[in-house]
Amino acid sequence: MDRSWISNPDRISAEYVAGVDQFLQIARETVDATGCTLCPCKNCINQVRHHIGEIRRHLLHQGFLSTYTVWVEYGEVDYSEEPAHGSFADEMEEAFHDATRDHYFDIGSTSDMLSLEQPADSERYDNLFEQLKTPLYDGCDETISALTFVVKLMHLKVLNKWTDHSFDMLIKLLQEVLPPGNRCPDSYYSTRKMLCDVGLGYEQIDVCKYDCSLFYGEYSTDQDCHVCGTSRYIRKKIPHKRLRYFPITPRLKRLYSSKSTATLMRWHKDGRVVEPGVLRHPADGEAWQNFDSLNEQFASDPRSIRLGLASDGFNLFGNMSTTYSMWPVVLIPYNLPPWKIAAKTNYLLSLLIPGPKSPTKDFDVFMRPLIDELKVLWNVGIDCFDAHEGKRFKLFASVIWTVSDFPAYAYLSSWSTQGKLACPLCLEDTRHMSIRGKQCYMGHRCFLETEHPWRNRKDFDGTVEVRPPPRCFESSHILAQLDAISPRQPGKAPSNLSRKRKRLSSELNWLKKSILFELPY
Repeated sequence: MDRSWISNPDRISAEYVAGVDQFLQIARETVDATGCTLCPCKNCINQVRHHIGEIRRHLLHQGFLSTYTVWVEYGEVDYSEEPAHGSFADEMEEAFHDATRDHYFDIGSTSDMLSLEQPADSERYDNLFEQLKTPLYDGCDETISALTFVVKLMHLKVLNKWTDHSFDMLIKLLQEVLPPGNRCPDSYYSTRKMLCDVGLGYEQIDVCKYDCSLFYGEYSTDQDCHVCGTSRYIRKKIPHKRLRYFPITPRLKRLYSSKSTATLMRWHKDGRVVEPGVLRHPADGEAWQNFDSLNEQFASDPRSIRLGLASDGFNLFGNMSTTYSMWPVVLIPYNLPPWKIAAKTNYLLSLLIPGPKSPTKDFDVFMRPLIDELKVLWNVGIDCFDAHEGKRFKLFASVIWTVSDFPAYAYLSSWSTQGKLACPLCLEDTRHMSIRGKQCYMGHRCFLETEHPWRNRKDFDGTVEVRPPPRCFESSHILAQLDAISPRQPGKAPSNLSRKRKRLSSELNWLKKSILFELPY
């Protein structure tokens, strides 16, 4: 059936109208008890149900969704040839969800596996696909493959808090009970290695007792902190703290290894309806468009991933009488449609910053592994397979903004949100006054027009407002302020003299230059 009319811009042409009527004949067979079915116009995009007459008006007025050429919601089957990687990822995702009923579970640290030689993507996909399709043992139910069995076992381990040793004992018992030649792993290590191939795992990075540095990179084998000299361990290879780092590169690649998600990752370009004055998606905002104008090469490929970085502290134990603060750092891909951005399954946990106290000024110390990875994703990119197009491409990613509450904003930006100059937009022009020893931020009449009568009234704070609004500072002004800040040694070690260093008046409320400024964009 010819579907070329879908891309016809003339929606009053005989060809387009005839195509719409032909589609509605098929759509009438899928109406529900109320006489409604999904509407494929550019606004509803198969998310809203309407009556047939209303759908016809939408299609003639708004237009048909240009990428929707196989009407699967209306009973058609997509017979297009699916690349092997896309088929694998779709079935793998479904298998994991069916096995665990959850998208997240912990397989433990995989730092001990990083030194192993990793197979190529094609080989790794073939191995996992074989495990997904191969029964656990000859003659067992075909729905129970070696991979789904392992996922279910790991889920039970997490839910019931089994120790690694108890899990090893269970695996050995299963090996004795199951028929000879079964495909059950022979140890906990083998189980983790199998799931590590899918990208489920994290790295454990030891942290200095005083948050001075990470034992990471060139310092990964040090026994003492290279900043303050404190021992790495409490005793017998037990570190003071451990940072959990979840690399985001394999998870970004998985977004394009499934045909369905690879299509959704283009929605901001191919599926979004642009209407002046309407904000439906972050891509409609000034920040997104300004970023694209400054980085045209990055923006030229709609597959380039725009990320938002969010963080906040929470009490790990859920008991307010117990003082503990852990800080997760989460990345959110904004290429997706709005209803997918908000889905928790699309959040990418990248860091778990340990407590018991919040990192405060030393937040940047814990961000180092993530910043290094983000630099690679911007400068070099990663080889990725696009299941939508069926070919490989170079994938780039960037963080275009941060999401946080006001206290966490201070950790991310390194601008103190306390004191007289707490406003990160007004900077040195912040209007403040002290009331009973507390800093209050008044003077909002300065935003009124010069001749506004309220400027001359003293009913507000006993003064007449004659000041102009705060200035709009340019990036060059802010960078000049950051370059003038004195270097600060990180950490809370007693020997650190800059730990309680008073800021100079010229430094305003800047604590230091945030590590986010290392990103080239």
